[in-house]
Amino acid sequence: MKPITENTLFYGDNLKIIREYIPDESVDLIYLDPPFNSNRNYNVLFRDESGQDSASQITAFKDTWHWDRSAEDAYLELVTKSPPQISRMIGALRDFIGENQMMAYLVMMTIRLLELHRVLKPTGSLYLHCDPTASHYLKIVLDAVFGKENFRNEIIWSNESSSGYKTQAKHKLVRGHDVILFYSGKETVFNTLYLPLSESTIKRYDKTDENGKKYKIYVETDGTERKQYIDKSKGRKLSDCWNDLPSFQTVNATREWLGYPTQKPLALLERIIQMSSNEGDLILDPFAGCGTTIAAAEKLNRRWIGIDITHLAISLLKYRLNDMRQKTESANYETIGEPEDLAGARQLAKDNPYQFQWWADGLIGAMPVGGAVGSKKGKKGADRGIDGVISFIDDDSNRPKRVLIQVKSGNVRSGDVRDLVGTVEREKAAIGVFITLNESTKDMKKEAVSAGYYFSEGWQQNYPKIQILTIEELLNGAKVNMPPMNITFKKAKTEKKNGFEQNGLSL
Repeated sequence: MKPITENTLFYGDNLKIIREYIPDESVDLIYLDPPFNSNRNYNVLFRDESGQDSASQITAFKDTWHWDRSAEDAYLELVTKSPPQISRMIGALRDFIGENQMMAYLVMMTIRLLELHRVLKPTGSLYLHCDPTASHYLKIVLDAVFGKENFRNEIIWSNESSSGYKTQAKHKLVRGHDVILFYSGKETVFNTLYLPLSESTIKRYDKTDENGKKYKIYVETDGTERKQYIDKSKGRKLSDCWNDLPSFQTVNATREWLGYPTQKPLALLERIIQMSSNEGDLILDPFAGCGTTIAAAEKLNRRWIGIDITHLAISLLKYRLNDMRQKTESANYETIGEPEDLAGARQLAKDNPYQFQWWADGLIGAMPVGGAVGSKKGKKGADRGIDGVISFIDDDSNRPKRVLIQVKSGNVRSGDVRDLVGTVEREKAAIGVFITLNESTKDMKKEAVSAGYYFSEGWQQNYPKIQILTIEELLNGAKVNMPPMNITFKKAKTEKKNGFEQNGLSL
């Protein structure tokens, strides 16, 4: 097993991937935000497996953690092959909790945390993000796996919002925080972070010296008075209560928001990465989701590994990295575990059409539309004929234009292309792209040509209004014919003025 040197995105079961691809003591920082209770129904996790659980009660959790044969096998492995403290701990939890989804979650998390402990460097750190539903159990597991002496902090991330008052049940307080459990070794990397001084603290610097600098007086233990200048202060040290980083429940209208229910703000992950790693270090997120950890690692010049088990998450992550590439001209990475040929694509379409649809979106860097995040099924009717979207800017107005994507894995006909034409017109989009697993017909191609062109005033160029791309063509490197995305229009104008060429185009 050779160390991973490139940024790598894996599709598949993180337990198998960690065991097969990630060497011992090779990772500097691990952040994980596993699907611990996505539907926020605290009672569901303790329903007995013999009970009838409705689909509305269990979403992502049901897909990932269930007391079935795999959970039983994982439990047996933990009891028979793990260190004695792990065997005793997991046995005691089963006696106490019983055979239900919470226990399945803890078994599956324990076996993964053992592997994460194996791949973490002695100087590394692990941050596990959870909520009060399971945080107390997870701390027991972490103490057993990493050693209670390596517990550093229980970080409280305050993410309270006014919407909580509407959704919370009676007879209990509104939940206003998540928990992040922080573990590390004795020689760990740790960079002390500071927050700005509070207004009340600033007011205490109420004296001014002959140079106009603000200071306050403090008295040492021997009674000596000393001057403390405000411009020498780094600020106040970061504590374990983080109430300065709003969640998307409070602020969800920013460009950063992708509509992913468990999405965390970029600033939260930037703080963790800055605190417990240095540039060039390797960051691992085994439950990558929509990729906030990866985006933060990329921004802060760290190497990274992201793993997720749904093509929806992988496609969202690709979209996010593609968006970053436009700004930084970086985000080079390798993808492992996705279909690599037409046979693999056909098998994916047969196994799960929605997963195929999201994977196809990822082939062209489109943002998936219509995905039921947390489940492996899509939302019927919610997409209004749109399976993916690519946004671009090609003039001085800075208003985003859109490329709409439709994906078909079954039989196709000319009427499907006419439907896409109608969708593009209805949505006032610039371009429509029809992705098909099967070959397109002559009539389909004729319908596409009949749609004409989108003329980009900024680039002074025509682009086919409707484009048909087969999966085979995409696997062989075909791209959407559209205005460039990896260069801003403002930068393009500057380079055109200087006589440079970008992206194979004369500017």
